[in-house]
Amino acid sequence: MKKDQMIPGRRAVLRVAACLGAALVARMFTAGQAQTPGPPVVPAPQAGAKEAVEAAGAKASPPLKPSAYRLQPMTEGPPLGLRRALPPVRKKPLLNLPELGRSMVLTFDDGPDPRYTPGILRTLRTYDVRAMFFVCGGQAEEYPDLLREIADDGHVVCNHTWSHPLMPSLRPSSIRKEMGRTSEVIEEIVGTAPLWYRAPYGAWNKHSFEIGAELGMEPLAWTVDTLDWNTPGTKSIVDAVLDGAGPGVVVLSHDAGGNRSQSVAALRTYLPKLLKSGYRIAVPHR
Repeated sequence: MKKDQMIPGRRAVLRVAACLGAALVARMFTAGQAQTPGPPVVPAPQAGAKEAVEAAGAKASPPLKPSAYRLQPMTEGPPLGLRRALPPVRKKPLLNLPELGRSMVLTFDDGPDPRYTPGILRTLRTYDVRAMFFVCGGQAEEYPDLLREIADDGHVVCNHTWSHPLMPSLRPSSIRKEMGRTSEVIEEIVGTAPLWYRAPYGAWNKHSFEIGAELGMEPLAWTVDTLDWNTPGTKSIVDAVLDGAGPGVVVLSHDAGGNRSQSVAALRTYLPKLLKSGYRIAVPHR
């Protein structure tokens, strides 16, 4: 009989335990719902997770909002595989480009200028050759259609600062503004940022090399200076180019910044002579 009398007692204990368990589960479920913000519904953390973190001495940080979480990877920049490799910080500019073989590079500074740039473009177009144009940001902003024409003809648009200052006389912040603003305007107008830059007057310094590299540009100087900025006469400009011709030579001329009619006329003379001598006129691939 004792055995039979114990059965009801056990059943009562089991019923009480079941009731307590159901109540506890219901309480946990409603508590999880109360702690979850409005839609969309985010599942509640597993029971005891917070207590385990705090017991280990770590302080739980508030969860990110869904929108902030989605934006977080983008705020850190593009994946490394999509970033353009930056050039090295040089201590002096490149003076020539020997890797181009029996080719020469024609460069024109200070433009674009509607008085002289179109004449230079016509001659280059006649002989189907490409050149590098180191443009000033102020000029590019004033004559965007002319800058687009330069790019559309396949020429390389490069950075020659915004206002043509003597860069060693500027603070680094001003150098950055001169170069950075010019790169931004070029990219806005032609769709791509410049990969080359040239210091006005050929006056380089440590900060210009560092900032140029940060902006993704290589510094290019020249091998032959035509001195056309001093209007020495068309023949003098032609002689300077032909006398200095050689593989990888970079020729400096101007299409703005003064009266450049001699530069326009000289190009019509020396370009066909260079081509007849077996030189190719090329631009770097970078």
